[in-house]
Amino acid sequence: MIDKVFNKSISKQFEFDEEVASVFDDMLERSVPFYKEMQRLSIVFASKYLEENDRVYDLGCSTASTLIELSKYFEKNLNLIGIDSSDAMIKRASNKAKAFGVDIEFLNDDIFNIDFKNAKLFISNYTLQFIRPLLREKLIKKIYDSLDDGGVFIFSEKLISTDKALAKYSIDEYYEFKKTQGYSSFEISQKREALENVLIPYSNEENIKMIKDAGFNHCETIFQWVNFATFIAIK
Repeated sequence: MIDKVFNKSISKQFEFDEEVASVFDDMLERSVPFYKEMQRLSIVFASKYLEENDRVYDLGCSTASTLIELSKYFEKNLNLIGIDSSDAMIKRASNKAKAFGVDIEFLNDDIFNIDFKNAKLFISNYTLQFIRPLLREKLIKKIYDSLDDGGVFIFSEKLISTDKALAKYSIDEYYEFKKTQGYSSFEISQKREALENVLIPYSNEENIKMIKDAGFNHCETIFQWVNFATFIAIK
């Protein structure tokens, strides 16, 4: 379905409800620059560290598209677990996984309520930015403690620049991108207002510091378009 969530006046903050879930795949591809390429690179890099029967977590799995694509690309058996607190997302993810014949365990709960088992890979695509900063750092430490030695954490985030001028230029360019994807100025402003104080981005430096403070040996950017980036962290 085509994303038309914000073509009307908003009455609440952004949330991953049924209305959003029903158009989420379209929303991602039209709202996140080069989303498919980011996803492809994440899968390619992840596969370099995986072996058969490794456990993989996707935090904030939404409709499970990344886990499904990883399963198709890697070909060998993996223990795939998708976590999302949204009932609507989990229902769509489950139906999509069945349609593609991919075996995924879905957990419909808050990330902090789940005891992770040891895993080789954690994925988090544009999820951390919706978690409050103090809790965000606790989650990164929890991920680190649950990773096998040599395991990786691949995550994508919207960024904020510490330079005021660059921050403005980046936002302006992003809004121009959204217009090329068919979003109106009204829709863009409505979504911006709905996300106020809900989506809290870090700078590139803050993301890397958070990762290093948790104990990871290495972290670097593997993809970036203006204020959107994908990182890989290695334990």
